[in-house]
Amino acid sequence: MAAIGVFVLAIGGIVAAIVLSGIVIYNKLIRLRNTVKSSWSDIDVHLKKRYDLVPNLVETVKGYAVHEKSVFEKVTEARSIAMQAKTPAGRAKAENMFGETLKSLFAVAEAYPELKANANFMQLQSQLKELEDNIEYARRYYNAVVRDFNILIESFPSNIIAGMFSFKQEDFFELEAPETERKPVKVSFS
Repeated sequence: MAAIGVFVLAIGGIVAAIVLSGIVIYNKLIRLRNTVKSSWSDIDVHLKKRYDLVPNLVETVKGYAVHEKSVFEKVTEARSIAMQAKTPAGRAKAENMFGETLKSLFAVAEAYPELKANANFMQLQSQLKELEDNIEYARRYYNAVVRDFNILIESFPSNIIAGMFSFKQEDFFELEAPETERKPVKVSFS
């Protein structure tokens, strides 16, 4: 009789440990999923600030480069598309296009030395650089949290709990680097 009681107690302890482990894993999944959402929201806030800054930048450049109408239209269109993208993958694609059009805007600015010396333009350019840095930091944090979340979803035994409660992997927010940035740097000492 005492042996049966010990056996039942042991089985009960094992079941309790499994249930407790499941609860801990579930709570960790919830915590990481909420951190993913929060960090995506941080990226969204920085992008919104950039979207709000760009029209001021365009208007400043317009004052000096009136005949560059197609560049302004492309920047405005790319901004609109980027603002409408909702998923990290869609936002990344739109941001790549938007980034390229911003480069064309700055290329126009290079042709106007008096614009480059304009205090308002310099301030807007400085604010844009700061926002770009903030976006980069927020993107790195978001991708790190997504990595941890996805690893937990794929790892045993947490993959069982993730499957039971329909946790899905999240997308990374990856901006494509232009081909020139991906090529190795050539060093020549001639």
